[in-house]
Amino acid sequence: MIERIYILENVDPIIFYGVNNSNMQLIKTLFPKLRIVARGNVMKVIGEEEESELFLRKIREIEKFCEEYNSLSDEIIIDIIKGKAPTVVKHENLIIHGMNGKPITARTENQQKLVNAFENNDLVFATGPAGSGKTFVAIALAVKALKNKEVRKIILSRPAVEAGEKLGFLPGEMKDKLDPYLQPLYDALQDMIPVAKLKEYMENNVIQIAPLAFMRGRTLNDAVIILDEAQNTTTHQIKMFLTRLGTNAKMIITGDVTQIDLPPTATSGLIQAMQILKNVNGIGKVEFSKKDIVRHKLVQRIVEAYDKFDKNKKKEAEEAKKSKENKTTTNP
Repeated sequence: MIERIYILENVDPIIFYGVNNSNMQLIKTLFPKLRIVARGNVMKVIGEEEESELFLRKIREIEKFCEEYNSLSDEIIIDIIKGKAPTVVKHENLIIHGMNGKPITARTENQQKLVNAFENNDLVFATGPAGSGKTFVAIALAVKALKNKEVRKIILSRPAVEAGEKLGFLPGEMKDKLDPYLQPLYDALQDMIPVAKLKEYMENNVIQIAPLAFMRGRTLNDAVIILDEAQNTTTHQIKMFLTRLGTNAKMIITGDVTQIDLPPTATSGLIQAMQILKNVNGIGKVEFSKKDIVRHKLVQRIVEAYDKFDKNKKKEAEEAKKSKENKTTTNP
């Protein structure tokens, strides 16, 4: 009789063990000759060497499946232990599997273009209206790269600019003050990574979420770096951010140039950067449109209504300007 220890490293134990330890109970039933004790992410197995080795080999396979698909069922466990290939549904344009095995896919042509641009370039600009999936797809690509061990960390950043309202003093420590600005990034991550694993990643700085001001002076290596809401960066801020790119790193810049919350006198760094860098090799650009909006169907109608309103206002302003110029000409 020997005792062996196995540590779950890449999965959330809650998903792996199942509700009320149902998955673990099934595994114990399939290995009746072994005594198996599981606590946290540590599993201890006692039994004959040959049976223990088989158990550890199968547990590695089950863990690998659970890591990739973020889910585990009785059928999958039985298939793997019996040496059968697990039956999985293939999804077109799949990026990763999110929580509970939900497939996260490129749902529109432009979302797939972002996937392709990320694969072929080290820096990608993704611009378009709210709800078109720019940030969500960007974060999914970063999580995929981390899972595949292509990078060692993910760095997510946003400028701390209020959307048309002054929030004033926010209580708490620095993290408490900044979290409201960064919440959309947390939301996306929670759709893709189990809670316990996400907490571990953030405590170990594998995933870092920080405001733009904290990027100065850093060189970001072996990472996927995402700057969200980049339309609200100044020209100096975005230049500073772009020059943080280190070795074996990729960067995605997302923004909506129709939702700039900077003071009227300030120039959007995103608009200027895309103009300056438009002919630079190694930089991709994907422009999303209203057709890419994947939120509630009303969101697309709302965006279209506001676009129509803005065009009419612009037309009225131009006509008023012409009228004023004509009056000045006829009445010198």
